[in-house]
Amino acid sequence: METTSKKSIKIETTINAPVKKVWKVWTDPKHIIHWNQASYDWHTPKSENDLRVGGKFLARMEAKDGSMSFDFSGVYNEILSHKLISFTLEDGRKVKIIFEGDKNETHITETFETENSNSAKTQREGWQAILDSFKHYVETLGKFETLHYEISINASAQKVFETMLDQKTYSIWTAEFNPESNFIGSWDKGSKINFVGTDKDGNMGGMASRIKENIPNKFISIEHLGMIQNGLEISSDPEVDGWTGALEEYTYKEENGKTKVLIDIDVNPEFKSYFEKTWPKALKKLKSICEA
Repeated sequence: METTSKKSIKIETTINAPVKKVWKVWTDPKHIIHWNQASYDWHTPKSENDLRVGGKFLARMEAKDGSMSFDFSGVYNEILSHKLISFTLEDGRKVKIIFEGDKNETHITETFETENSNSAKTQREGWQAILDSFKHYVETLGKFETLHYEISINASAQKVFETMLDQKTYSIWTAEFNPESNFIGSWDKGSKINFVGTDKDGNMGGMASRIKENIPNKFISIEHLGMIQNGLEISSDPEVDGWTGALEEYTYKEENGKTKVLIDIDVNPEFKSYFEKTWPKALKKLKSICEA
């Protein structure tokens, strides 16, 4: 695409990982395909990377529904291992990424030139979303295993979505996880929400979380921030490292009056067998409620 007026935009983030690990994940195609997306409905099924001055890179970016796709590609201009990458995109725009490592933290500053098809605001948000996705992937790499479940329900996406989130019906279908299962807070994007239940001694426990994304009738993303024990949040406790940063995501796909619900959850390996038993039961209960 030919551009007539280019504006430079700078985005940044700090990652809780050493620069050697950050550099590896940024440049290795086997990792790139997992973090290179700005939203839940896009993915990168293919990546190629010849990491040298004059070398080319390519990331095939596609909408998951197959409606759109494009190649994000270019040529490297400068590479300083663990410090800097600069390249020129196929349309002539320049991009520079600076990596600043400090023990177990790495600060990334990315500067890119805009194109003319989308507003500067939209481009900033899109590039920042990809950078945020990269941060999450690096910080949780090797920490969680992602489990996937899905079920087809004879009801509209709106009904399934509302049934899953409504205070009364939520406690019914999630009773498979805990008989006293409930939530405290809001499902609005950016809101704090706690998922609670009681332990064998009757004390309140659960997860302290936030709603990372909420697209009604289409998608919910929950980010877990820490644990709740005896009714108190303990997100500063080192033991919480087993869950902090885990994502729990619900995708709704409606077709011909039926809705397929897809569940993707990051789990601590210690709880894998528990969720393998409870999630199928919970989804069966959800289906029963929605189709009643």
